[in-house]
Amino acid sequence: MKAGRVSQTVYRRSVLKQIQNNIEGIDFLRPSQEETCYIADESEERITIATDVSLAGNEKDLGVFAIAQAVDQLASRGARAYGISVRIMLPTFAYESRLKAMMVEISEICKEKGLRVFFADAQSVNGIQTSIVHVTAHGEAKKEQLLASRSAKAGEEIVLVKWIGMEGTLRIIREEGAALAERFAPGFLNKLEDMRDEIFSDRAMEIAGRNGVSAMHPIGEGGILAALWDMAEGAGIGLSVEMKKMTVRQETIEVCEVFHLNPYQLTSTGAVLMVTPKGEELKERLKREGIPAEIIGHTTEGNERIIWGGGEKRFLDRPAPDELARIYEMKENANA
Repeated sequence: MKAGRVSQTVYRRSVLKQIQNNIEGIDFLRPSQEETCYIADESEERITIATDVSLAGNEKDLGVFAIAQAVDQLASRGARAYGISVRIMLPTFAYESRLKAMMVEISEICKEKGLRVFFADAQSVNGIQTSIVHVTAHGEAKKEQLLASRSAKAGEEIVLVKWIGMEGTLRIIREEGAALAERFAPGFLNKLEDMRDEIFSDRAMEIAGRNGVSAMHPIGEGGILAALWDMAEGAGIGLSVEMKKMTVRQETIEVCEVFHLNPYQLTSTGAVLMVTPKGEELKERLKREGIPAEIIGHTTEGNERIIWGGGEKRFLDRPAPDELARIYEMKENANA
């Protein structure tokens, strides 16, 4: 199989079908490829939500990207993260210094974000070529504030928060810093490094949750095109969006051009799709808080998922593999 998440057909046939008898009675946050969170505990007024994130790579701050993705996923369901568990798997040729550096990054971001670390483990594993970080995060939400991937409604506006491809750009810099340093001035790369905090968007989603959103969908693996598909598929609705309104930083475009990557299919933790009947009001509310936001289109009845670009209409395809996987493939081929 190709690197990345399996196709929806494979997921439904070989994953979901096998657990049908085990998920009866689960109505909200029901297991699906579009739903990233699940209910871990429940009381009369509050619900504990959990989510799992696994990332592979060579970055010493790989755990930070995994934690950001988990925190954002919980926030999109109306929950505030309060703690994590982390497991690190290293290739057998890795040194202890790599493990220590990764744990320092995890410890620092947890302290900064007020997250407790419930459990941490590390092991060296045969048969892998890069580090793998798995994070389980827990958060708490009030029942009346809970949202799901299928909560989006037809006839509402789609707001894009922050920039697509930011996470992927940062991770490419870590993997291919030497090659990029030959093409770009140090100030160019340093400017991007200063943007790492933008991969956390829990504050933006907390604001949106108080301003009438019907659904929020963090943009992760597969980029904005995958996120648009997942959001619409989960809710059983259509959409119409304009490519030119999707905010992307010039630095991301230039880094993608170097490696011939599509920024619209690049992992984008920090960027969020929000569906709301009050798009302009939400956009201005976020901008007053210093958070970039743009209306990129609207949801529709039916199943048509349309993208407008350059005056042309095309239909949104099913999610493709994330472009970041091509960076790892190029490195593997170069080392073969």
